[in-house]
Order: sequence, then C-alpha cells, then structure tokens
Amino acid sequence: MTTDTPSGQVADLDWLLSGLVQRVPYTRSAVLLSADGLVKSLHGMDADSADHMAALAAGLYSLGRSAGARFGDNGEVRQVVVELDSTLLFVSTAGSGTCLAVLAGREADAAVLGYEMTMLVKSVRPTLHTPARQVAGTPSTTGL
Repeated sequence: MTTDTPSGQVADLDWLLSGLVQRVPYTRSAVLLSADGLVKSLHGMDADSADHMAALAAGLYSLGRSAGARFGDNGEVRQVVVELDSTLLFVSTAGSGTCLAVLAGREADAAVLGYEMTMLVKSVRPTLHTPARQVAGTPSTTGL
C-alpha cells in the first residue's frame, strides 16, 4: 500500500493540525514532532520546511528542559515562545516524547493560540506518545 505521507508521519493527525491552524486567525502552520526532531504530522508547510522546523523546535524544547532542570526545580517544559519581527513560534509539550510547533503571524492572539494548542494536546494526548529510540547496536528485547 502506498501513501503520500512521509515515512514516520502520522497522517490521521494532520486534520487536527489543520483545524488548529484554521481556528486561530493568523496562524500559518503546525508540526507535530518527536522530542528528538522527527516530523510526525504537519499542516501548512512543505516537507523540507517541516524537517527544518522539527529540528529547530526540538532544539528549543531541549533548551527549555535544560532551563527547567537548572532553574525551574526540574519542572516540565510547558511552552517555549520565540517572538520575531513578523512571526511567533510556539513550541509546547504534546505528550511523552512529543512536541507541537506552531508558526503564526505577529497579529495572532498569543493567548488564544496557546489555549488552542493546549486543548488540542489534551484531546489526543494518549495518541501522541513517542517511544524512546534504541541506541544503535543494542539488541531488541522483543526478539525480532
């Protein structure tokens, strides 16, 4: 069976990202990614841009985790916001090992976008789990 969905991408979640982008005015695109930077689902950007966004968002998320470990009593990252001249970038936790990155125009209401991102994550959190990868050369415990 062939699909237009890139390998590793979760096609049945694309509609959720599409709904988020459509619900919040001035929102441009959204990417669901593993915490180590692999695209799981996307809306509103090409695959190359999504790969770049996933790598960037994973780095921001990692910096947030480091800040939490050092300065936040080991608190979990809720959201990282990058404010550019014409763009807002939100990166939030979306489940175990999973993040949600959203790009919006400067005109977007940050509070509304943050709320909608939280509601999306809460509605599907159990399906957003990304298991940790095995280190190369480590034998599988499943016997496969």
